[in-house]
Order: sequence, then C-alpha cells, then structure tokens
Amino acid sequence: MSNDPTPRLSDLIAASDAASDRRTFLTRASALSLAIPGMAALSACDRPDAAQSSAAPPTKSPPTQYPDNSNSRLDSTVVREEHHANTSVAGVANDASAVTYHRYAPELPPPPANGRLVLHWHAREVPVRITDDVVVSAWTFEGDVPGPILHCRVGDTIEFTLTNDVVIPHSIDFHGAQIDPKVAFRSVPKGESVTFTFTPKYAGAFMYHCGTAPVLMHIGAGMYGALIVSPREGLPPAKEFVLVQGEYYLSAGNGGVQVSDYQKMLSTLPDHVCFNGRPGQYMKEPIRVKVGDRVRFWVVAAGPSHPCHFHVVGEQFDSVWLGAPPANPIRGVQTFTVPAGGGLVFDLICDIPGEFPFVNHAFGHGQKGAVGILHVE
Repeated sequence: MSNDPTPRLSDLIAASDAASDRRTFLTRASALSLAIPGMAALSACDRPDAAQSSAAPPTKSPPTQYPDNSNSRLDSTVVREEHHANTSVAGVANDASAVTYHRYAPELPPPPANGRLVLHWHAREVPVRITDDVVVSAWTFEGDVPGPILHCRVGDTIEFTLTNDVVIPHSIDFHGAQIDPKVAFRSVPKGESVTFTFTPKYAGAFMYHCGTAPVLMHIGAGMYGALIVSPREGLPPAKEFVLVQGEYYLSAGNGGVQVSDYQKMLSTLPDHVCFNGRPGQYMKEPIRVKVGDRVRFWVVAAGPSHPCHFHVVGEQFDSVWLGAPPANPIRGVQTFTVPAGGGLVFDLICDIPGEFPFVNHAFGHGQKGAVGILHVE
C-alpha cells in the first residue's frame, strides 16, 4: 500500500484481495471517495444498493451530485493483487528486458468486402514497450495500445464479442454505435463474454474504449482505440492514416515495468502524450508518401483528459470534417482541435517534397511525445 495520504485506486484494488463479495469491495472503495471527490458517485452508479454499502462521513454541506452514467459501472468480482494497474503482469511483465518494441502501423486497413465485420476480442493485461527504455503494464484490447484500428462503411454490420481474460471487469463502448449501453456496453466479469451487433449510421473517426468505472483508470491504462467509418459514396482517393492520441500516467513497478497511477490521472499531468501508444515513434520511423499524394489523417483524441490540437508544420489542411464526411468540409485550416473522446478527418495535398512535422500544437504535449514526421519524397 502506498504511503501517500491519498491512496491510488490500484493500491485500493490490491487491498481488496480478500474481498468475497460486492458489498465488501464497495465498502473498501468508499475509503477512496473520502480523498477523491465524486468517486463515491462513480462507484454507486451501478445499482441502487451500492450507496448503502458504506456510510458517508459527516459534512457541513451536501455532497456534489453527479448524473448516473450507464457505461461507468463498478461491477462485482473478487479482485486479486496480481490483476490491477499497480502490479506487473505475471511472467514476462516482471522482466522489462524481455519485452520487445514494435512500431504501431498507422495505415488505415481496408473495409470488409462483404459489408460485415465479425470480431471476437479479448481484454488482456500485457506489458507494452512504448519507448526503447520504457515498458508499461497495460490493460488492453487484443494485447496492444491502442487496440486494433477498425474500418467499415456507413451501413455495414459490426458483430462484436468481448471476452474478459482477467479478474478486473472490463467492457467496450463504441462511440460510433447507437445502441442501448446498459445491454451492449455492460461490464464483463472474468471468463465471460458480451456480444452485440450494430450498424454505423454516420461516417467519421470514432473512439472506442472500456467504459467500466472508473473510466479514467481503464482508458488511462490503455483500453482505447479507433473505429473509422467511411461514407458509402467514398472520399477522394488518398493515402490514409489513423492517429489516436493517448496519455500515460506512470509510476515505478516491478522488474523495470512501469504501472498506471490513478492519482496522476486525476491530476491530468501526464508523463507521456503520444500518437498510437508510443511517444515520438513517427519521428524515428516517419510516415512516408510522395509528392502529389492526397494524405488523409483520421485523428481520434482518446484522452482520457486532453484534446489534440492537430497541426502539420509547413502545410495547411485543404479539408477538415468536423461531422460526417463528405458534406460541409472546412477549407484552408491551419490547426483544429479534436476534443477528448472525439475524432476529426484532415485532408491535405502534398505539393512539395520535405519533412513535415505533425504535432499536437499544445506544445507541452508535443514535447511529451505527440509529434511525428510526414516524409514527402
């Protein structure tokens, strides 16, 4: 347990190792709500009796009331010490030297030829090397941060199954779906699955993420990604790339593996801000195109807390779509903000050769890794 006066959520989860039911876990979680305003509301939003599991301390003013959030659910499972963000994943995660680095491929994959995506994903805890010298113990969809890039067209069918391989409950929330979240986005205990089907109605760059409470922790630990929905009528041919901005909030762990720190997430002061899970990866290995190419960036800001002020140095965007492309583009844009939880589409024509940095123009975040190179030859 941390010596900090305000415990990290991950420490609190570890302390619940001996818990045998939901009421025990929620009673212990109430200790965190004393130090973190609003935490009690998050833990109580699952079922009405959750609020009765712990008594609030006397206060001179009524507590802040937060609206119920149906895809922030603190579900009951017995959590063990080896399954939380403050603990290295068993085995290889205890030895950072055994974890290899790979560049996250930003290229947009093709949509399904038959108009149907059938997916069966697993929620897993895995070590991920995000730089040459930093390995993090991540909560993931399909073993990477971000999760896989998905691509379909408006009107396609997505049949999705999530199986949870770990003790902590997990879920998935697709921003591109119109569906009952209490059914589709519910949290899944270990060894169980949820299956649902949806048809995207609008084109655009959509975030997906784990919606299990506290959502801040699950996104901050790595459970996010992008669903790209193309319009049925298509867009002008382009070299298409997906950039998902994310944040890391880390503390030292075991064996050189760093772990997610909930207190740092609450402070909203990240250690790293990056595109596609690895700070500065496209500086070392740029995105390469040719003179005359139209380049399309599908940009999602996964947060969990910060937007992306997207800019390409030495260029202007010929078209930017805030809503569903291809209608109503904004022309001649220098920088545009993608809000946390949102996504935009940016087109530019590469008229001249050179190396063009793309960056979050909030340079404190660019300095922390949200920067890359578009190499035009």
